[in-house]
Amino acid sequence: MGSWESGRSHNGQFNTPNLGYRPEVKGGYFRVPPVDALQDWRSNVILKMIEAGIDVEVHHGEVGTAGQLEIDLRFKTLVHMADTVTLYKYIVKNAAAASGKTATFMPKPMFGDNGSGMHTHQSLWKDGVNLFYDKDGYACLSELALHYIGGILKHTPALLAFCAPTTNSYKRLVPGYEAPVMMAFSGRNRSACVRIPAYSNSPKAVRAEYRCPDPSSNPYIAFSAMLMAGLDGIINKIDPGQPMEMDLYETDVPGVQQVPGSLDAVLDHLEADHDFLLRGGVFTQDLIDSWVSWKRLNEVDAIRLRPHPYEYMMYYDV
Repeated sequence: MGSWESGRSHNGQFNTPNLGYRPEVKGGYFRVPPVDALQDWRSNVILKMIEAGIDVEVHHGEVGTAGQLEIDLRFKTLVHMADTVTLYKYIVKNAAAASGKTATFMPKPMFGDNGSGMHTHQSLWKDGVNLFYDKDGYACLSELALHYIGGILKHTPALLAFCAPTTNSYKRLVPGYEAPVMMAFSGRNRSACVRIPAYSNSPKAVRAEYRCPDPSSNPYIAFSAMLMAGLDGIINKIDPGQPMEMDLYETDVPGVQQVPGSLDAVLDHLEADHDFLLRGGVFTQDLIDSWVSWKRLNEVDAIRLRPHPYEYMMYYDV
């Protein structure tokens, strides 16, 4: 429950407001009970996940107020991970309903507070060896890893049609809410699309974290599209540019562009840039054409053609 909800009590049992122990806007990160009122509930959800065979690594309250949560999963192969994400969402939603709550995976459910992403950590392995690792490279990244990142960055405007595939996604991908809106890579930089985690010095832990995707995406399609973009980078030796260590929200860096700002725009990019997806028959032209036309008709136009409640506040008395 957020600090802005003053019309009822903290526990819902009394008629008098209780404003204590409520996280302020952007104040939910790693709070402990009683401010994090969902600690026990979240732990019970994770026990259900474990029973279902999901390998959970950590969980905690996230930045957003009113119950934004993070539950991190241990890496697996692509299809296995997509299965796991689908089961994850199913368990969370049903556990919430059973507790008289509701859970949403909308990218931006609340105005003025941080949205919810699906940061996707990626690396390529062969014969038990992490191909992304080079002890002498920037952030211990190999040349192959840099080219993979180059492919991800080059194709990001098209990738977002699958990785951030809703109109609501672009209310999250705006500067100022730790959203990854700048098409660059860096270590520990939340403003860049690709961040290089530095939690461990182990060669097995070296990876690229693509921060643009959000949980409204279909993981089977989104993960496959990311992989195809990265492989295109390796095949064509795409240079990702120099790592950006500065805050890209505050610094204007020539050549570093911001991600497109709407679902309509990324669908245009997907139409213009999808040959990399067709390689090996992984995606088909029919799938891409159907995706674009369905999204435009049923989502872009559905929102574009309808009056928004906020328009009544702005324009009713013109």
